[in-house]
Amino acid sequence: MMLPLSKEELLRYNRQISLKGFDIDKQQLLKNCSALIIGVGGLGCSASLYLTNAGIGQLTIVDFDTISESNLNRQILYTENSIGLKKVTIAKQTLAQYNSQIKINTISHTLNDNELQDLISHHHVVLDCSDNLATRLQINRCCHKLKKPLISASAIRMEGILSVFTFQEHEPCYQCLSQLFKDEQLSCVESGIMAPLVGVMGTMQALEAIKIITHYGTPLVGRVLVMDALSMQFNELKLLQQANCPICQYVN
Repeated sequence: MMLPLSKEELLRYNRQISLKGFDIDKQQLLKNCSALIIGVGGLGCSASLYLTNAGIGQLTIVDFDTISESNLNRQILYTENSIGLKKVTIAKQTLAQYNSQIKINTISHTLNDNELQDLISHHHVVLDCSDNLATRLQINRCCHKLKKPLISASAIRMEGILSVFTFQEHEPCYQCLSQLFKDEQLSCVESGIMAPLVGVMGTMQALEAIKIITHYGTPLVGRVLVMDALSMQFNELKLLQQANCPICQYVN
């Protein structure tokens, strides 16, 4: 049974409801849906903040890390007083101050495939905001198995990448995207990252999640958006299933 919007929510989300083609029904759908965010670093902080303020009904955030001083320049849910504390604990506290009407769940330990699949099965959409390839591939495997929409973003140096995977027939998966980069794995520690860039990419993840949940607009499926922040240029690449992908089973 769909929970209706209260008078307070109708006022709070009025600017979204006023959008052509969005309306009350889509805002109500957003209220009755849940999103899973894996990683509450730079990407996850921005994505979770905008989903919270946009009126997602339920949010689950997953991260087993603690807050360090080097996180503060780009991970906007944390302050100097948060150093040494669990990211998910502080993120939940901060998000609740922005919107007390949504339910926020936290998980602060690593998950095996079975645990992750069970978690994903209880959510409508997954946002991969993690910072390592192994986790990204695990998320992709589990989402593909359950056919749950996945919004993936990454940011390094002055470059950002965004794509959406819905795992329908003949559509690529994240493994197809990762194969294009072969074994290159860069980290912010080694290569650096410009603080606002992760905010931009995380915010776009939230936007794509809202579009997927509410069936509004055209999501970035089968396409990769590449941002060059140094020259402020956006390029779009078509993404096809890669030959002999071990996940989506495309055979040349």
